[in-house]
Amino acid sequence: EVQLAESGGGSVQRGGSLRLSCAGPGFTYGSYCMGGFRQAPGKEREGVASIDSAGRITYADSVKGRFTISQGNAKNTLYLQMNSLKSEDTAMYYCAAVPLWVASETLSALYCLRPGNYGEDDWGKGTLVSVSS
Repeated sequence: EVQLAESGGGSVQRGGSLRLSCAGPGFTYGSYCMGGFRQAPGKEREGVASIDSAGRITYADSVKGRFTISQGNAKNTLYLQMNSLKSEDTAMYYCAAVPLWVASETLSALYCLRPGNYGEDDWGKGTLVSVSS
């Protein structure tokens, strides 16, 4: 189980920016996935951006060029910089992290972006982002 806590959500006008942070205990094992996800009302949870222990970064097409994912130096904090926000970005945003039993670079680049590859206990509680037009 990985204990994560998101912060930085809020209300912003269309075109504005927010920076989400996700703090966790860090990883003592070498291979892992970390990611930012969102779930809008009535929709399934979807991957927004992910980073793995090999440093590979993957973005959903809907946020490419607008969102940037990064890690803190100690690898225990995940940041999601969200620029040029749109009304369709309104959702509950979650971070998740999971250890891997193989080297992350042996997996598809999309592996860490898929919510189904994280266990029930691998998620933070979420933070709400609301974008008004």
